[in-house]
Amino acid sequence: MLGWVGILRLGLVQMCLGAVVVLTTSTLNRLMVVEYALPAVLPGALVALHYGIQLSRPGWGFRSDRGGRRAPFVVGGMAALGAGAWLAALAVTLFDGAFALALALSVAAYALIGLGVGASGTSLLALLATATAPRRRAAAATLTWLMMIAGIALTAAGVGHLIEPFSETRLLEVVAGVALAALALSALAVAGVERGLAAARPEPRPVGFREGLAEVWAEPRARRFTVFVFLSMTAYFMQELILEPYAGVVFGFSPGQSTRLAGAQNGGVFLGMLTVGVMATGFRLGSLRAWVIAGCLGSALALFAVAGLGAAASPAGALTAAVVALGLFNGMFAVAAIGSMMALAGEGRERREGTRMGLWGAAQAIAAGFGGLCGAALADLFRQGLEPGAAFGLVFRIEALLFVAASVMAWRIMDAKNPARGAARLVPGE
Repeated sequence: MLGWVGILRLGLVQMCLGAVVVLTTSTLNRLMVVEYALPAVLPGALVALHYGIQLSRPGWGFRSDRGGRRAPFVVGGMAALGAGAWLAALAVTLFDGAFALALALSVAAYALIGLGVGASGTSLLALLATATAPRRRAAAATLTWLMMIAGIALTAAGVGHLIEPFSETRLLEVVAGVALAALALSALAVAGVERGLAAARPEPRPVGFREGLAEVWAEPRARRFTVFVFLSMTAYFMQELILEPYAGVVFGFSPGQSTRLAGAQNGGVFLGMLTVGVMATGFRLGSLRAWVIAGCLGSALALFAVAGLGAAASPAGALTAAVVALGLFNGMFAVAAIGSMMALAGEGRERREGTRMGLWGAAQAIAAGFGGLCGAALADLFRQGLEPGAAFGLVFRIEALLFVAASVMAWRIMDAKNPARGAARLVPGE
């Protein structure tokens, strides 16, 4: 089993993943829309493509299960991710002179990014699930996700400084530097970490991917948890594209104020994740099921508050407080759900941890795209017949109800009898 140093090493890989991905979702997104005056739907569609490609996660997880080692998939996926990020940056520089070529290169680059995230991220989580003691899983999930957030924040700030004054050559140099540094650090982080782990695990029965995936899907525990992941993550992502427009349209927030509002929400997420890690592992307080349910119900209450404040013409400070509370409960839910994934990945058929993680990762990726799109579409639809505050508020209330439904599902499918040390078990199926 991994000690804290080993968990910290794997957290470095998660940090590197966040560092490279943020280049494509933040820096390149802004360059396409602002400096190159491209329609905002273009980077949005490319990011959606990257999520769609992550439907390959079950396949990567299955391959790492069958091969017995996950480190090569972690490093190989990071290499693909870094190459995709650099090609995406190169494509941005070509849009002015060769639009068709730039578009084709962008599609290929974002597909490569999706493959890299799927291969590396799925294998990393499966490795954490198999090599972390149950009592440490909540803390391991917290630590790795906090490190990912740190990687995102540090890279966004550092790259923003390094590319000034902006030039296309400087952009390509900085992206290449980040990608190569992430690859090198990831390779060092996983070197030797699997030593002794594979020998302690039985060899899996040789099957093909379709049969292996069908076997996992046939497990009631894995199937029900997949539905829970999709439902809860749809709720989690529904506000992603409408919260800042809501603040601007209903509360009159300036672009700078709405950006700070998003920062405050992420601060709440950070605090919520830290709370679960400290309480569940440090103080042995509460089960993962309890923290998942608390996060879902707290998120629902915060969303009802966000919706009600718009209807009541409340001051801007009240909205900020409600959004921080939303981030806090979102963070609690997210890290407890990730810890539950790690606990549940090892249950059922032997040597299928990667396949289960891939299945749940694919459900999360679908939910991320579907939830954001659904929230934005519903807001546009409701604004056709309602005042903006009422229209946005209705979407937030629908999202809150999805969180309530997710909490009920968590209550019914997770076993509270043996989760006190971080192990959440699903009730056996029929």
